[in-house]
Amino acid sequence: MLGAAALAAAGMTGTALAAAATAASATTTQSARAESTTTYQAMLDPLNNQSGSGSLTLRLTGDQAVITEHFSGLAATFNGGPFPHVQHIHGGADGVCPTQANDKNGDGVINTAEGQTTYGPIQTTLSVRGDTSPKAGTNLTIAPSGASADYQRTITLDAATLKSVRSGIGVIVVHGDDPTKLPARAQKEKSELVPSLPLAATSPALCGPLKAMAGGGVATGSGSTAAAASDATGGWLLGLGGGLVIAAGAAGALARRTNAHKP
Repeated sequence: MLGAAALAAAGMTGTALAAAATAASATTTQSARAESTTTYQAMLDPLNNQSGSGSLTLRLTGDQAVITEHFSGLAATFNGGPFPHVQHIHGGADGVCPTQANDKNGDGVINTAEGQTTYGPIQTTLSVRGDTSPKAGTNLTIAPSGASADYQRTITLDAATLKSVRSGIGVIVVHGDDPTKLPARAQKEKSELVPSLPLAATSPALCGPLKAMAGGGVATGSGSTAAAASDATGGWLLGLGGGLVIAAGAAGALARRTNAHKP
C-alpha cells in the first residue's frame, strides 16, 4: 500500500514538473518574441521641387523605436534664422508619398492637406526633445532645423503608429520648403494651416515610406534612450510669437548570437 502511494506521489510530482517546464518554455518563447527587433527603413526623396534627400532607420522592439536619421539639402534659413523642419511618422492611409496629381488647387505645390490624402495624418512627432504625440507635431521649437540634420532618438510609439509601421503604411515626412524653388504663384501664397506663415514653411519637403528591411531585420534587445539633433530655432521664431506653430544611412539589423559552452 505504501509503495503504491509513493509511486503515485512520484508520478504526480513528475507530471507537475513537466507542466512547470512546459509553462516556463512557453514564457521564455513569448519573452523572446516580445524582445525581437524589426528594422525599418525610409529613403527620403524630395517633393515640391526641393533638392534635399535623406534616410531614416527605425529599429522597433515592442513599442520602443530607436530612430536614426540624416537629411541634407533642405532650406537653410528663414528671416536670418535656421529653418525649422517639423517631421513626423504619418499613417492610416495609403502608405505612399504624394505626386503632382495630388496638387488639387494647381499652384504647383503639394501642400500639407493635399499630401495627407496619401500618407495620412500625423501619428508620431519626430521632435528633438519632449512631446512626441501628434499634438507636438506643429511645434517649431522642438523641430530639427537648418539645411541638414543628424537625428537620433528613442521614442515610445502608440498603438496607431505601431499598426501603421507594422502593416507597411507608415510614412516619414519632413516639412519646410525653400521658397525660391517654388513656382511664382506659390511663393506669394500663405500656408493653408497657419495663414501668418508662407506656404513654403508648412509644405512637405521630403517623404519616404517605411519598409521592413530584407530578411526581416530581426534581433533581440533594445537600444538606450538618446536624442541628438540640431534644435536651434533662430530669432525669427520670437518674431512669429511664442505660441505660433505649424499645423498639421540605412542600418542593418543586428543578429542575436548564442554560444553554448559545455564543461
